[in-house]
Amino acid sequence: MSSVLCIILNWRTAEMTARAVEAAITAMQGIEGSITVVDNDSQDGSYEALSAAGWPGVRVLQAGRNGGFGAGNNHGIRAGLPDGSAPDYVYILNSDAFPAPDAIRVLVDHLDTHPQVGFAGSHIHGPDGAPHTTAFRFPSIASEFEGAAKTGPISKLLKSAIVAPALPSTTTLVDWVAGASVLMRREMLDQIGLFDETFFLYFEETDLFLRGARAGWRAVYVVESRVMHIGSVSTGMKEWARVPRYWFASRRHYFEKNHGRLYALAATAAHVAGLGIYGLRVVLQRKPRQTPPHFLRDLLRHSL
Repeated sequence: MSSVLCIILNWRTAEMTARAVEAAITAMQGIEGSITVVDNDSQDGSYEALSAAGWPGVRVLQAGRNGGFGAGNNHGIRAGLPDGSAPDYVYILNSDAFPAPDAIRVLVDHLDTHPQVGFAGSHIHGPDGAPHTTAFRFPSIASEFEGAAKTGPISKLLKSAIVAPALPSTTTLVDWVAGASVLMRREMLDQIGLFDETFFLYFEETDLFLRGARAGWRAVYVVESRVMHIGSVSTGMKEWARVPRYWFASRRHYFEKNHGRLYALAATAAHVAGLGIYGLRVVLQRKPRQTPPHFLRDLLRHSL
């Protein structure tokens, strides 16, 4: 029987994390393995509260620093199972995500029967049942232009480059999935390495999936595995008044690491060109601009 190490990363969301743990306990029933909660140095009493919960078979670890999403999950992965052994699979679950009782089992069954697949991600939906877009293509120069332009004819012309295409209605191969609920083959991680801890937040799972793809491992979006996700609880993304510096730093690192400095500059130039087209359309159509405040200035400063 395949073993699973479920990792839930906490940063100042102890109450929400506790709900995720309880949902994961139910979803892990009948599956060999364990659950590990990693606290990313919350310093708000989260670690103490979660440690005192006393869930059977659940470990609570202190990372000792807030190194971001990848670093926190790496801490849990390196700890392994409680007996010191390595699991067959690693399951990453967000602290604001709640798997259905069979959600993890469905992912395990898929990897068990598809040895060429390294990643299996769940269908993510909100509390209202509305699906979240969580199955993506890898970013590219073309996708940077299309995403910034936000213009129908351009999107139609570059439809094969759109990072967030229409969500698949059936289980299918994708480039990458959001890290809210994803099962990863440990054999693959041994080969390609863990999350790149240079990324503090954003693009870290994209980079990991790209490394997997380049090593021949496939990624699958599994619609039968359903997980309810609130979203942006730890990051506060919904309340951003301005895109934070770490997003731009992660974007730049992703492109430079995986495609080179010249490609990264070309991707930024494509984004700027797309923003120009979008700005012109906003003026001509007299529509409110949806670009975050100071985005162009921040993009150029962090890219150059």
